Amino acid sequence: MSEKTVPQLNSYDKTLIVPPDKSISVRAVVLCSYAVGNSTVRNISLCDDVLSAVDCMKHLGAKIDIQGNTAFITGAPFRSCALDCGNSATTARLLMGLLSGLNGVFEIDGDSSLRTRPMKRVIDPLRIMGARIADTDGHLPVRIIGSPLRGMEYFMPISSAQVKSALLLAGLNCSSAVTVTEKIKTRNHTEIMLNDMNGDVALDGNTVKCAGGIIFGNDITVCGDISAAAYPIALALAVGGSCTVKNVGLNPTRTGFLDIVRKIGGRVSVDNRTDCAEPYGDISVSGGKLRPIIIGENEVPLVIDEIPALCALACHIDGVSVIEGAGELRHKESDRISCTVAALKSLGAQIEETDSGMIIYGGKPLKKGTVNPQGDHRIAMAAAVAGAAGAGAVVQNAECVSVSYPSFFEEVLGV
Repeated sequence: MSEKTVPQLNSYDKTLIVPPDKSISVRAVVLCSYAVGNSTVRNISLCDDVLSAVDCMKHLGAKIDIQGNTAFITGAPFRSCALDCGNSATTARLLMGLLSGLNGVFEIDGDSSLRTRPMKRVIDPLRIMGARIADTDGHLPVRIIGSPLRGMEYFMPISSAQVKSALLLAGLNCSSAVTVTEKIKTRNHTEIMLNDMNGDVALDGNTVKCAGGIIFGNDITVCGDISAAAYPIALALAVGGSCTVKNVGLNPTRTGFLDIVRKIGGRVSVDNRTDCAEPYGDISVSGGKLRPIIIGENEVPLVIDEIPALCALACHIDGVSVIEGAGELRHKESDRISCTVAALKSLGAQIEETDSGMIIYGGKPLKKGTVNPQGDHRIAMAAAVAGAAGAGAVVQNAECVSVSYPSFFEEVLGV
């Protein structure tokens, strides 16, 4: 187990290029591998989750050649096989939807962490559509026997882009269209990608419909991951510094973090913006006196991956910050409510766990402490940010950041 010692930083002024977007990269690998023809995915993320997706698609029959940060993908009819998704819930859930309507027998599994993630939220609606899936008490491993699927109208009981995406991909092989309606719109990378690949996708507010048909290979350039950018930005705000992150994705379903930064008093500017299906640009953030962070249930889906970073920042803001309606965090790579609280308490933060969120009494001096992130990459990065803006920190099992941001400690903190 590796450790990283994070020094105390009294100032921060950096320009960074963060890793390519993990969510987009995984979807690109899965969809391009299923599509007819050739695809080129430029600036693809090479983090562990994306490499797990690549491994799965190769086992299914796709040809994938990665040269530098470009993936050349040739789609192929999928064959029966056993798949190891590693720690990637996105890969597992998308493949459940995509494979359920195909001929073949498919087994999907993952590492010990992924085996704890809830899969009934995907399996139950797929079974309504006719899928034959044997699960392990609602978890991985699962066994899928491909069968004819029928479309349906589905109203999402929880906010989950992964569940939505799984059902839309199942719609590619349905006898009639699949219609998914969300209470709160979640990230829409799958819909955008399907549309660009000739998918029969229709959008109407928070409702998206996908009908069966063939999708074709496409050239995709992946933008920087705004979830990764949240950590250096939070650090800059915590110490009263500044940070510029270049070529970051600005999809409106992913910029809730920037909205919150503005709401608490941070200064945010966007330069060199390029408007396309997945808009991107350079984000510059600075701040002085900040207000406490208040996040309610309606905002949570738009910042679900950035909440640990925001909690780290809240430790350094005078006043009481409150996060509510975030119960979904308990079903991530770890119980991110309990693990965030435990990690920040290890550094002396005054923070309380609630059923669906956290209360942070900020502005109190932190101490240097040792943090066990429980194998969760976002907890490790949040603890490092809180510690760097405080009295330092020792982060155990630091290699877990490779799930999303392999170079985090070196590039963001210089350690």
